Amino acid sequence: MSLGDEHEASGGYGGTGQTRTRLPEGAGDVYGGARRGGRSSSRSLVTVVGVVVLLIAAIAFANRGDDDSTSSTGANDKPETSTTAASGTKPVQSKAAGIPAGFAHDRQGAQSAATNFAVTLGSTGMFTKDSRHRIVDALYTTAAAAKLQTAMDGAYSTDFLGKLGLDASGNPPQGSTFVSRVVPVGATAQQYSDSTARVAVWYLGLIGMSGQSSTDPVSSTWKTWTFDLQWSAGDWKIVTDSQKDGPAPVPGDDKAASSDEISKAIQEYGGFTYAR
Repeated sequence: MSLGDEHEASGGYGGTGQTRTRLPEGAGDVYGGARRGGRSSSRSLVTVVGVVVLLIAAIAFANRGDDDSTSSTGANDKPETSTTAASGTKPVQSKAAGIPAGFAHDRQGAQSAATNFAVTLGSTGMFTKDSRHRIVDALYTTAAAAKLQTAMDGAYSTDFLGKLGLDASGNPPQGSTFVSRVVPVGATAQQYSDSTARVAVWYLGLIGMSGQSSTDPVSSTWKTWTFDLQWSAGDWKIVTDSQKDGPAPVPGDDKAASSDEISKAIQEYGGFTYAR
């Protein structure tokens, strides 16, 4: 069961690649076979010149951002190479009921808000009624929260919780660990103004029950969560949100961990407060 499948009813979480071909050593010699020893010095010279040329090109590429000229082709709308670099700006200055709050009133603040909202809405706190109500009231606008509370209570029904292995109160069986986490990979502000913003968060989700008798083991999924935000009462709040699948990378060859290993990892590794 995927994150998105389980939460879409409640509004919750749910290019072309380039291939490098590595040639065998010696493939650059289209003629093959041995060469005369007298040409070794010229080959060494060519190699040195080639390295120098590549080095100069690399330096020019690295310094191209220092050019003060401005292109009129709309390149400013595209992510730069430093998009995912740490800015050094703290994402939040405070928390309200354990939930990050007080985001900056700018583009980066909107991205930080949406990213942290995804983490909170994808947490196990959404599976217990009291905690879910506090989260929704804290993250959504007053009008949006009022509409969502009843709908979410219906979505997180006893039947739904039971399918996840939880009891009617959202608690896992004794000796088992329920896992529900959103791990953001990146965020982008698709639209921004002083009063509104639309931010998409690309994330890896984990959900399932870790335990010896679990029939729903912890699995992963990749999704994009888009938030329409509004600047309200001195902070960013959610007006509406939606999700779609992917983009998902090709699965690796990692060996699946045991239930005990997953449970231990969840208990030992806490979550993060995310910036842009």
